[in-house]
Amino acid sequence: MLKTIGYILFGVCTVSFLSILVVPLLGFTAKQIAGITVGLIIVGEVTFYLSLVFLGKGFYDKIKSKLKFRKSKSDKNSAQE
Repeated sequence: MLKTIGYILFGVCTVSFLSILVVPLLGFTAKQIAGITVGLIIVGEVTFYLSLVFLGKGFYDKIKSKLKFRKSKSDKNSAQE
């Protein structure tokens, strides 16, 4: 049950961040767009961290490994020593 809640929160996080791209197309004023965008960023961050609480460290490590596109040269040098 906790994993299901975690995945739902992660989905809400994803939808929140993707909806930021749609907000300017909906015809709001600049102030409204800024306010909605800030609100969506806050909701996205909070739901992301809550999903990490429910899903655990393994899920965090999986996300972190997917987001590492390349290692820096200092990491390679320290691994060889």
